[in-house]
Amino acid sequence: MQERILEAFVEEVHENGLKFTMDDLAKRLAISKRTLYEHFSSKTLILETLIERTNDDMIRKTEQIIENNELSLLDKIKQSIRVMPLYYKFYDLRILDQMKKYYPEQWKRVHADLNDWSPIRTLIQEGIREGIIVNKNEALIMKLIIESVNLTLDQRFFLDNSVTVEEATYSIVDILLFGLVEK
Repeated sequence: MQERILEAFVEEVHENGLKFTMDDLAKRLAISKRTLYEHFSSKTLILETLIERTNDDMIRKTEQIIENNELSLLDKIKQSIRVMPLYYKFYDLRILDQMKKYYPEQWKRVHADLNDWSPIRTLIQEGIREGIIVNKNEALIMKLIIESVNLTLDQRFFLDNSVTVEEATYSIVDILLFGLVEK
């Protein structure tokens, strides 16, 4: 039931922004408010659970990639950057702007999560040491990766240009790692 509530929360946010009520959410789920409150005591708790599960999911997926000894270092970097969180549809610029305004503490957590990719930084450092990644300013490389992938938060752009977020992420990673010039 909690998964259904989280999914309905994301749907409600996409349709109405963060200003909906628990009553609206209960109606969407076709359950009583009492049943909803048995699982989550507030919208804030639902939001925090969503953020936590998304972050845990990304960490788990990234760790699986990094621990896979069958992958080359470059494949680990590519696949780690391409990790899509379970609730990636929730991470949209419009929603994050509302979160910053109405739920600043939760926004700080999401903002930190979106800008701290220490496992990928470690892989980039290893790639530089092994000569697989160009020996340029590591902070700049990480900024380019993070900012480029965070472009996928502008989901309206992708809808307007008939590109899925997953396709965009794959293209961004390929461009970052292999450039724009045909070989």
